Amino acid sequence: MEIVWLGHSCFRIRGREATVVTDPCPPASGYTIGKPTADIVTVSHPHENHSYVKAVAGHPVLIERPGEYEIHGAFVTGVGTYHDASKGADRGPNVTFVVEMEDLRVCHLGDLGHTPTPDQVEELSGVGVLFIPVGGNTTIDGATAAEVVNIIEPAIVVPMHYRTEVSKGELAPLDRFLKEMGAKDLEPQPKLSVNRSSLPHETQVLLLDYRRPDGRPSGR
Repeated sequence: MEIVWLGHSCFRIRGREATVVTDPCPPASGYTIGKPTADIVTVSHPHENHSYVKAVAGHPVLIERPGEYEIHGAFVTGVGTYHDASKGADRGPNVTFVVEMEDLRVCHLGDLGHTPTPDQVEELSGVGVLFIPVGGNTTIDGATAAEVVNIIEPAIVVPMHYRTEVSKGELAPLDRFLKEMGAKDLEPQPKLSVNRSSLPHETQVLLLDYRRPDGRPSGR
């Protein structure tokens, strides 16, 4: 499985069975994701920075609600969560997605705004790769994100939805989350190639690079 960060909360997850694009974002977000081709697009909530579906090429199946789906050999589970700590009263619902391909479970938390409940954690068990928002303001912040990681216990953690040199909006930088996780001297990688046998035995934080509008790697 190959995973590339296209910016903000948008990833391309490419497996043998299918290619999934998560939360596609528009140029107004500060990121230019290009025109990725996908079989499946997941949208955690309808904000334009997470639902710019027209940027995705091909004829993807759009999933934006909780439920269980089997598409092109990929199993996708949408878990109903919230965009805030008040059960959606402030910012509404959020859908967390678990994608299972090639005997790997990959979880995209979307704009999660709270610590998951025990029932939600059970649905997220056995996650190999976790994409987690860490920028605060409209999602959990770095400290809460570290708590969520400890609860879900994934093998690999990839932070997203934080302030970069190109991002727009009020988001905190990555530093607080990395400090809470005790992660130091991490170099952003252009992509993550992973299979079940290559997963680490203890949780590891991995930074993925994004492409700047001029096409060069960010270097963070």
